[in-house]
Amino acid sequence: MQKYFEFEKHGTNYRREFIGGLTTFLAMAYILVVNPLTLSLASIKDFPDALRMDYGAVFVATALASALGSIVMGLLGKYPLALAPGMGLNAFFAYTVVLGSGIPWQHALGAVLISGIFFLLLTLTGLREKIINAIPVDLKHAVGAGIGLFITFVGLQNAKIIVNNDATLVGLGDLTAPSTLLAIFGIVVTVILMTRGINGAVFYGMVITVIVGMIFGEIKMPHKVVDTVPSLAPTFGAAFQSFSDSSFYTTSMLGIILTFLFVDFFDNAGTLVAVANQAGIMKDNKLPRAGRALISDSIATTVGAVLGTSTTTSYIESSAGVAAGARTGFASLVTAGLFILSLFFFPLLSVVTAPVTAPALIIVGVLMVSSLGNIDWKKFEIAVPAFLTMIAMPLSYSIATGIAVGFIFYPITMIVKGRIKEINPIMYLFFVIFVLYFIFLK
Repeated sequence: MQKYFEFEKHGTNYRREFIGGLTTFLAMAYILVVNPLTLSLASIKDFPDALRMDYGAVFVATALASALGSIVMGLLGKYPLALAPGMGLNAFFAYTVVLGSGIPWQHALGAVLISGIFFLLLTLTGLREKIINAIPVDLKHAVGAGIGLFITFVGLQNAKIIVNNDATLVGLGDLTAPSTLLAIFGIVVTVILMTRGINGAVFYGMVITVIVGMIFGEIKMPHKVVDTVPSLAPTFGAAFQSFSDSSFYTTSMLGIILTFLFVDFFDNAGTLVAVANQAGIMKDNKLPRAGRALISDSIATTVGAVLGTSTTTSYIESSAGVAAGARTGFASLVTAGLFILSLFFFPLLSVVTAPVTAPALIIVGVLMVSSLGNIDWKKFEIAVPAFLTMIAMPLSYSIATGIAVGFIFYPITMIVKGRIKEINPIMYLFFVIFVLYFIFLK
């Protein structure tokens, strides 16, 4: 196992990989609760129960799709990158497609399945790998920094340090609220541990935060340890039902499929680049085994749709595991194993609350923004698209939108500067696609 994952080459060991995989799981364990709540439209009181997705089935589908995707990524791609149903895409699935457009959830799953198959075909032809390698190195660093700002913003929101403000969009929250104080405590503890150079500081910070939260009653003790696994029957194979329904074949459904395809492609690409940069895996602006890594989310999305969940994609929370020491795909196998165990020990996940995971996201954001130092800021034609890529992600609350904005401006500034020959032809294609995306899909 050590030889297969090249522990010596990456300067790692079983302990660091286990702690990294566990930290990644804890940082993204919320999806096991949030995804079923979102897809079942649990927050919509007046929505007919007969039209809702089954909460228990979606929970099982979420855990299995996450485990499968992480296993493939670990064994095939050998990246310390875990997968799960993507946030944002699940909201689009539930609130835009099902609730907003009145499309049956079975049709929505069919759209996810088709997008996954398209991804798989693009990956097998090697086109996805060529696309990622065509992205300029400065923009790759900007993507990593932008995602760092984005997840820091998410962490600050989860901690309620930053809250909604009708006058200024965002503002400072109530710092005296118990849950916010717990998150602030977690940030301070993690910062101290990181500053001292302690391996696994992010993980230990989360453990200490959980213990303190229990002591002060902010985190409840789990009411039970083991529970029965819900049935997958209500959602398993439901995606195939849509293909025999003539109402599925519409222009609006084509737009939905393209949206799933578009957002997943660039969210996944951005996450892969960012985590690879952070882990020191990227060499000479190239991603080793990129094709193998990219095929993982294609398989996970396709199988996940069959099981009964929205698009499965690479998770930026994997950067928390990298910060805790993960460097190889073995960490992804650890995360996958924990997703499988979660099927039986779901009640224990109640201790992993937003104040516990928020410090990890915030600290990891600090680490990821360090890639800004690798951007050639003295060249304005590079600085503009890099900055817009970075700043648009947290402000638009979308990794894909940030990438789109930067990729539109890059050929413009490079052409005006007279550096046309340095532009990869694929970047011109991106320009057209992203302009059309903003015109027709936004």
